[in-house]
Amino acid sequence: MPADPQHIRGAAARLRAGGLVAMPTETVYGIGADASNEAAVRRIFEVKGRPADHPLIVHLHDRSQLEDWAIVDHDYVLPLLDAEWPGPLTVVLRRAPQALDVVTGGQDTVAIRVPNHPVALDLLAEFGGGVAQPSANRFGRPSPTSAAHVIEELGPHLDPDRDLVLDGGDTQVGLESTIVDCTGPQPRTLRPGAVSVGTGSVREAQSTAPRVPGALPAHYSPNATVHLTTDGLPATGVGLIGLRADLPDRGSVLLAAADLQAYAQGLFAALRRADAEGLAVVCAVPPSGTEPLAVAIRDRLERAAAG
Repeated sequence: MPADPQHIRGAAARLRAGGLVAMPTETVYGIGADASNEAAVRRIFEVKGRPADHPLIVHLHDRSQLEDWAIVDHDYVLPLLDAEWPGPLTVVLRRAPQALDVVTGGQDTVAIRVPNHPVALDLLAEFGGGVAQPSANRFGRPSPTSAAHVIEELGPHLDPDRDLVLDGGDTQVGLESTIVDCTGPQPRTLRPGAVSVGTGSVREAQSTAPRVPGALPAHYSPNATVHLTTDGLPATGVGLIGLRADLPDRGSVLLAAADLQAYAQGLFAALRRADAEGLAVVCAVPPSGTEPLAVAIRDRLERAAAG
């Protein structure tokens, strides 16, 4: 869904003035600020209720802006970006001097992405700089995959005179980007997503200051308790999530996905629906297999269940 050029110009003006703009990407909706404006970026943490030492992802319009924010140390990085950008891949690189501590969580690295969504790309082109942006939800909650989700969750915390939500329709991927550490001699996956890059998913030991977004053991959690199961699904009283072939024809089915793409696209909306319906328990059947989306879905479900 393309955005009206006037809305894009207005959103860019809000960013320049220090406001926050929620914009769609192909993965999930994010809440962004001018990455070079420390005060504006700090408002992201206030609106989300996010710990201040959690790093953000800097979103760019194209690769030509990369050297403003990061330092590339290895020959494999640029060919990787040429192959995957724009797209659902975030790379972690050594930070350039312009990258603020508030964006990097005080670390010596910075996370960078070029999203593949027409509204996001139009806004980033009009704005001309980097936009620091996490998902547009309260900290620890399921990520939003529609503008309605953003307004429902963050609306009370946004200033209508300063901030804006751009509606680009439902997101296509539905899960956050793959994050790959590119500071070493080989790429290493830190968060699985829709693309597979590197030496496999790594869950590093985390304290209160994770190296990348979405790395805490408990995350993406609805109010309902999430249980993961492969059999013995209850007949009543719970919400069911899974591939259509794995679910019984009974109970409150929140998501019966035809395939992995539909599972990924609908997962967070289904978790939100559980809360809207007042369900206390969700039973989810994780998909099997080694496909990137299967790995990413299992990762999100495990973190949701840990919450």
